[in-house]
Amino acid sequence: MTELVETITARGHENVRAEHVSTFEVTTDDWLTPAGDCILAVEADATPRTFDRDFKEACRSHEATITATLTVEGPSRAHEETIVGSGHPDLTLIDDRSAVARTSTYVDDRTVMVDADGAATDLDRDLVDALADGAPCTLRLAVDA
Repeated sequence: MTELVETITARGHENVRAEHVSTFEVTTDDWLTPAGDCILAVEADATPRTFDRDFKEACRSHEATITATLTVEGPSRAHEETIVGSGHPDLTLIDDRSAVARTSTYVDDRTVMVDADGAATDLDRDLVDALADGAPCTLRLAVDA
């Protein structure tokens, strides 16, 4: 079995709250309002549209396991969280603005995984605090193919 990986580099923002109970998101936008309670990072350097064709195809299976690893460089130490979800045949992976992981089975053009075992609100608060301080972060998405 081969692991296919996509990596998104972004940064936190002063308005990161990470309180959403069913999703988490990274966006290419360079701004964030307090209402964006699922958004973890801004200025993302990749989006679902830019993902490799083989990665996208591997994600379009009910049997696919997708692992999202978020690494945040805090002022005194790095923080890391892992959330595991599933692929889905309806994933289009064509959005050019943001990537969203969902605890539900809802799919739209931004969705990168469904049935995730965690959302923004489940993240370690030290990691969230580092993001609110503008720390750089990496979202690594891996799917077994």
